[in-house]
Amino acid sequence: MSEETDAPLFSTVDINNENRDDDLFASAVQEVSLDPEVNGSSEGQEKATVADIASMPAIVGSPIMEEIATERANNIIITVTEPQKIGEGMSSYVAYHVLTKTNMPIFSRHEFTVLRRFSDFLGLHEKLTEKYLRSGRIIPPAPEKSIVGTTKLKMTSTPSTESANGTNSSASLQSQFVERRRAALERFLNRVAQHPVLCIDPDFREFLESDTELPKATSTSALSGAGMLRLFNKVGETVNKITYKMDESDPWFEERCARVEALEGQLRRLCGACEALAGERRELAVRSHEAARAAAALSAADPHPPLSRALSHLSDLHEKIEHLRMEQSNTDFYVLAEHIKDYLGLIGAIKDVFHERVKVFQNWQHAQMQLTKRRENKAKAELANRPEKIEQASNEIIEWESKVERGQQEFDTISRVIKKELERWEEIRVGELRATVLRYLEEHMKHQAQAIRYWDAFLPEARAIK
Repeated sequence: MSEETDAPLFSTVDINNENRDDDLFASAVQEVSLDPEVNGSSEGQEKATVADIASMPAIVGSPIMEEIATERANNIIITVTEPQKIGEGMSSYVAYHVLTKTNMPIFSRHEFTVLRRFSDFLGLHEKLTEKYLRSGRIIPPAPEKSIVGTTKLKMTSTPSTESANGTNSSASLQSQFVERRRAALERFLNRVAQHPVLCIDPDFREFLESDTELPKATSTSALSGAGMLRLFNKVGETVNKITYKMDESDPWFEERCARVEALEGQLRRLCGACEALAGERRELAVRSHEAARAAAALSAADPHPPLSRALSHLSDLHEKIEHLRMEQSNTDFYVLAEHIKDYLGLIGAIKDVFHERVKVFQNWQHAQMQLTKRRENKAKAELANRPEKIEQASNEIIEWESKVERGQQEFDTISRVIKKELERWEEIRVGELRATVLRYLEEHMKHQAQAIRYWDAFLPEARAIK
C-alpha cells in the first residue's frame, strides 16, 4: 500500500518569515486589544499579547478577528505521521506525531511536534462543535470511531506499517486501517487550520502546541455513558429533522439545501463505484499472482529452453503487473474514494449547521407564540379588570418581547454566517476537487505507462522463441 500524502494546497507559504514584529496579524491584533467595543478596555490600558487576545472567545469570534485571520488562515501546515501503539491489550492505544509548521505570531514557535492519541482528536472536534456550531460555523468532521477496527488493532501485537501485499492477512488489514485513520486525521486538522476562525481557537492551539499530555476525552468513547447519551441525542435530532419542516422564506437557502442534497446523492454513488473499482483491481492483482505462479510452474516443466525462458520472464512480468494493479487499487481507494468520503462528511457538517438554523428558528417562533399568549392574557385581564394580572402580564410581555428580539437577531446572524461559510466552502471545494482529480489521473497515467514498458520489455523474449 502506497503511503497517502495529503499535502495542503498552500505548501508554497513562507513559514520561515522572521519579520514577526511587523506582521499584519500581530499589529492588527494589538489594535483590537485597544478597541473598547471588543474587549471593554479603557484608554491607556496596557496592550495585551497576541496569545492573550486570541484566547478571548468574544474576540476570536468577532468580525474584526475573522477578517484579520483570513489573511493568515493558510499559513499553517500540519502533518500527522508515525502512528505507534502504546501499551498492550484492551488498554492500549495508537498515538500519532502531529508536526506543525507556521509563521503565524499567535503561535509561540515556527515549528513544533506533539504526540496525540485518537481520542484527543475527537475531543478537539467536540470542543469546536460546542463552541461554534450554534453560531453557524461548518466544523470539519473528525473520523468516526470504529469499535471493530479499534478492538482488532488493540488485540494485535503491533500496528503494522508494512505495505499491503494483496493478501487478506490481519497485519495487512490493520495497516490499511491505521493508514486510513492517519490520513483522515491529517485532513481534519488541515481543514481546521484553513478556517479563519477555528485556526485561532485556543483549544486548537493547545492541541498543536502543548508538550504535555492532554486530559483524556472520556466522553468520546463509544461505549461510555456520554457516548450513549450522545447517541440518544442524535436519534432525537434525527427525529426532529424529520418531523419539523421549516417554511423557508429565503430562496438562497432553499436552493442551497436542494443543491447539497443532490450533491450528497451523487457523491455517495461515486464513492460506491470507486470502492467497487478498487476491489475489482485487487481481484485482478490476485489473478495476476495466480497467472505468475502458473507460468513459473509451466516454465519449470517445459523442456524447450527458449520457451521455458520466455515463460519464466512471463511469470516475472505478471508479478510486476500484480504489484502495479495493487498500486492502482490503492490509488482508486486512497486518492479518490477516501477524499469523496471526506466530502460526504463535510456535507454532513453543512446539514448540521442548516439544522442549527432550523432550531434557532424554532426558538424564535416559540418565543413569538409565548408573546402572543401573554398579550392575550393581558387583554383578558383588562376585560376582567384584574390589575394584578395586568401587571404580571405586562412584565411577561416585556420579557418575551426581549426574547423575540434576541431570537430574530440570532436567526439573522446564523443565516448570515452560514451564507459566508458556504461561499467559502464552495470556493475551496472546487480547488480541492480539481487537485484530487488531477492527482488521480496522473497516478493512473504513470501506472499505464509502466505497464506498457513491462510488456514492451517482454516482447523480444516472446519473439525469440523458435
